[in-house]
Amino acid sequence: MKFLKLAFDFYLNASIHVAFSVYAFLRITEIYFELDYNQNLNYFIFFGTITGYNFVKYAGVAKLHHRSLAKGLRNIQIFSFLCFLAMSYFMYQVSLKTLYFTLPFILLTILYAVPFLSGFAKNLREVSYLKIIVVAIVWAGFTVLIPLIDSGKEIDLNSVLIMIQRLLIVIVLILPFDIRDVKYDAISLQTIPKKIGIEKTKKLGLMLLIFSLILEYLVASLSIVITPFMLFFFLLIIFLMRAKIEQYKYYSSFLVETLPIVWWLLLLGFLNF
Repeated sequence: MKFLKLAFDFYLNASIHVAFSVYAFLRITEIYFELDYNQNLNYFIFFGTITGYNFVKYAGVAKLHHRSLAKGLRNIQIFSFLCFLAMSYFMYQVSLKTLYFTLPFILLTILYAVPFLSGFAKNLREVSYLKIIVVAIVWAGFTVLIPLIDSGKEIDLNSVLIMIQRLLIVIVLILPFDIRDVKYDAISLQTIPKKIGIEKTKKLGLMLLIFSLILEYLVASLSIVITPFMLFFFLLIIFLMRAKIEQYKYYSSFLVETLPIVWWLLLLGFLNF
């Protein structure tokens, strides 16, 4: 049992689970726009997610403790390097045109972790409200815009609306994390729950979800995809409303981040029923 717990914690701490969530969003985009499965692009983004997330989470820690890294962090560093190599391999299989469009999102990821503001003492994560917006833009860009560009699809109104919907959904998915982190975040880091309170944060999340539901009915080209979205929609409402500061250890980091995977699996189930 101890080994299983260590393996599960590594799975979460090494950002593998969040990478599967991003991968699920990619596959959802392929279904919605009837795109061919793109292994090279999907794996490039999957391994890139692990590399990017671990850079954001552990770059500062590794810099401070590079001489005496805990074994767990060293293992994550080694794993992240292997994922970087895998990302680089699949990157060379992706067209240059597509890679050019990934640059703004890669830059946002770097600036999210690397200080460059206020005399190089602050990064994007430390700017009030910007943290959640940056993450949502990067997720929406990589899981909607980039697959469409790579497939040669025209970026029309439907594409823009799906991007907006994806951005709103990611924001709501982040809110339980921000609620959990209220007691950990620095006073200067004004997240939404710290600024407006937990109850108003939940109401805001509900409003964003209702707007995303309206967008679903506007853009869904296949009527069969609406039912899986509705199930995902209600599950996300439940998890948002039950979020609290003192929450189960794996509530946000596993259960909430599993929801995009559930949505994808529901879509596959309904389409193949």
